[in-house]
Amino acid sequence: MLARLLRSLLQALFTLLALLAASFFLTRLAYRNPAAMLAPHNATQESIDSIANALRLNEPWWQQLWHYFYRGPDIQGAPMGLMNWPPALGYSFRKQAPVTDLILEKLPATLSLVLGAALIWFILSTLWGVWAARHQGRWQDQLTGVLACIFMSIPVLLSGILLSYVFFYLLTEAGWPLFPSSGYVALTDNPWQWARHLALPWATLVLVQVGVFQRVIRGAVLDVLGHDYIRTARAKGVGENSVHFRHALSAALNPIITLGALEIGTLLGGAIVTETIFGIDGLGRLAISSALDGDFPVVIGTTVIAGAGIILMTSLGDLLVRSRERA
Repeated sequence: MLARLLRSLLQALFTLLALLAASFFLTRLAYRNPAAMLAPHNATQESIDSIANALRLNEPWWQQLWHYFYRGPDIQGAPMGLMNWPPALGYSFRKQAPVTDLILEKLPATLSLVLGAALIWFILSTLWGVWAARHQGRWQDQLTGVLACIFMSIPVLLSGILLSYVFFYLLTEAGWPLFPSSGYVALTDNPWQWARHLALPWATLVLVQVGVFQRVIRGAVLDVLGHDYIRTARAKGVGENSVHFRHALSAALNPIITLGALEIGTLLGGAIVTETIFGIDGLGRLAISSALDGDFPVVIGTTVIAGAGIILMTSLGDLLVRSRERA
């Protein structure tokens, strides 16, 4: 078990370093003259040169990459290098702040959006999938299959706009302002307002994911229901709810854990559309605005954080599945 854990950690570390190197070179290709893009529009050549010198853009590429991997000279008083704690992801001249500070400022909103939506869709998908498996071949199963296909077919952009129009605009026009149109309130500031502002974004992500997970859970439970120990449990008089939830679902969790971990990791770095529709100032909006502004240190930083989220969640899911198999 320890050897597998070490192998998984080394694999995750190698993947993260490869991602960082790829992001580094791709941004260099995309932004031919990053110092000029980061400088004000009326900046002199001297100002552009000073930004290039501060970011060490005149040094060889391998030396720049080494500064980023390990430790480099401070930029505007901010540390540089992943070996600092917390890891220093560079400095944004566009926003006049260290990249790590910018990411840590936006991260709570994205985590609230993704983890809240994941909890909701997991609960709904579990109930819905087991219910469909319990009524295999009947109208209930066919209805859930049709609804799942509809939910999977609706793009995130369209579902977000429809939910905002119906549950914000129409309800507000009718004198029932239940949900705000946009924005984010921190959980520590006001839990009720936090939930109100995230209700529609959560629903947007849940609609996309619940159809997929419902079909996965249904299929996994149906695969298990034909096993001998399920028939033995029924012969002993175990109730159907216990058979489906306690025995069948518990045995069918491995593919659900694997897919769920991957989806959560992906959403940590990919909830861009939802954040844009509902005005949530999270990592997605930070990445998009930085890419448009040519702020390549922030682009690399957000890419690394998104990749780290995917790697972390997939590694945790893999370790959990392996521990269940050993048990």
